[in-house]
Amino acid sequence: MEDVQIVLSALWVSLMLTYLLGDVMRIFSGDYVEGEMGGQEVSQGMWLVAAMVMLIPIVMVFLTLVLLPPIGGWLNIILAVFLFIFNLAGLRSYPSYYDRFLILVGLAFNVLIVWYAWSWI
Repeated sequence: MEDVQIVLSALWVSLMLTYLLGDVMRIFSGDYVEGEMGGQEVSQGMWLVAAMVMLIPIVMVFLTLVLLPPIGGWLNIILAVFLFIFNLAGLRSYPSYYDRFLILVGLAFNVLIVWYAWSWI
């Protein structure tokens, strides 16, 4: 196993923990409204999509360690770019400074994932 795989896996863990920290802080700050996401009532389908998106970093921790280049590298790049665009699109919907800060940190992790994955392929 190459060192870059360990770094990439650690970056995915860091991204996942950043997302989790934002969720926990949203609950404790009172910014969370049960049954709503972005001011909109959430359906079961929306919860399923949210679960699938949030599962990406978790699955990538494992896949990064077991997949070989170039497949592992390209998968890291594609999914990190997807999450970058996804989070960038939602940045304005978060009014709290801590949320915007954590999203920017997450975007930086996405950039680092792309950088390391590119060097791996």
